[in-house]
Amino acid sequence: MPKCASIKSLLLSASLALGLSAALPSVAQDEETIKVGVLHSLSGTMAISETTLKDTVLMLVKEQNAKGGLLGKKLEAVVVDPASDWPLFAEKARELLEKEKVDAVFGCWTSVSRKSVLPVFEELNGILFYPVQYEGEESSKNVFYTGAAPNQQAIPAVDYLKDELDVERWVLAGTDYVYPRTTNKILEAYLKQSGVADEDIMINYTPFGHSDWQSIVADIKKFGSEGKKTAVVSTINGDANVPFYKELGNQGISAEDIPVVAFSVGEEELSGIDTKPLVGHLAAWNYFMSADDPANDEFIQAWHKFIKDDKRVTNDPMEAHKIGFDLWVKAVEKAGSTDADKVIDAIVGLETNNLTGGSAKMLPNHHITKPVLIGEIQEDGQFAIVWETEAEVPGDAWSDYLEGSKDLIGDWTDPINCGNYNTKTKTCLGAAAAE
Repeated sequence: MPKCASIKSLLLSASLALGLSAALPSVAQDEETIKVGVLHSLSGTMAISETTLKDTVLMLVKEQNAKGGLLGKKLEAVVVDPASDWPLFAEKARELLEKEKVDAVFGCWTSVSRKSVLPVFEELNGILFYPVQYEGEESSKNVFYTGAAPNQQAIPAVDYLKDELDVERWVLAGTDYVYPRTTNKILEAYLKQSGVADEDIMINYTPFGHSDWQSIVADIKKFGSEGKKTAVVSTINGDANVPFYKELGNQGISAEDIPVVAFSVGEEELSGIDTKPLVGHLAAWNYFMSADDPANDEFIQAWHKFIKDDKRVTNDPMEAHKIGFDLWVKAVEKAGSTDADKVIDAIVGLETNNLTGGSAKMLPNHHITKPVLIGEIQEDGQFAIVWETEAEVPGDAWSDYLEGSKDLIGDWTDPINCGNYNTKTKTCLGAAAAE
């Protein structure tokens, strides 16, 4: 072979090789999945509530893949277990964003876990969909709050007790962490502004997993025996609810005597326990499994098929995850990308159906519109809906009843683009969340 031909042949081979190697990343890119992080406790005190939410996200991912995926790619769920350990939530969030390169995360239950991961999502510009009722006083560019703010659960629940059941004395009982403490701070301010005296408000906090309720329930019983209709507003979280309600029954406190309205007890928490002592007590949510709507029937049927157990229940945070997932899918399709900034811009204003006959709209403060329902616990562990709002209520990130908050709004659209914008001074306080 002539030397020039040999050189030409080598150059051609090298060119083909370079062309092939240049094409490989494109092929690999086409074969990539879109990763979805699942950040829920599968062990520890919160597993009773959070394990089902992990399964819910897996079902939603499977359903979306059956529809053809997203942007021509399959979705892949990446599940981690932060084990009800709040610092571990931050570590697992960083693992999902930095190592696994997930495009969105669905997770957390307690506010302490959400606050643990918040700096990680803001530092790494990740997206978190948070599906549980919370205390408000926060609006982050990187978080979408698909659970209830206080004006979508706590305040309407108190109004129901006051207006419909003529309650005059209030026990604010909660687990000792940020959500109950801040929610009760808002409720205490609201009650006092409504004319309730200091001596008609009793506040009590207990640790996670608390089991010895005898003396506390005795105090509640005594507080409720002084001639005024009394109710318990419960922000008790996790598996501590089981011995709490059992002790109410042990001490003969019925729903007629001292009704309890809970913000963290739903169908999942009631499944598998003796509900007789709980019958007649209340819960405030934005969804109940008993809601009569075709969309809900379809969701329940899909859940039973996925989980392969017709006895498994659905609950409010599951619906919140479905709403968040549907809105994320719509935002990715609208943006034509999973890029965080593009999705964050695209998602505001989008709507999707809820499971109770209305719709959920993503607001500029990254909260959504939700109906408010009051349910009465039945013997079968379900809730009979006894009251609901006439329309969806827009989530308010900042309480109207706290000094320092009532003038604030969250708005992540131009020109404000701020989580805590003071409407009086026309300035941004410069932090995503206030402590």
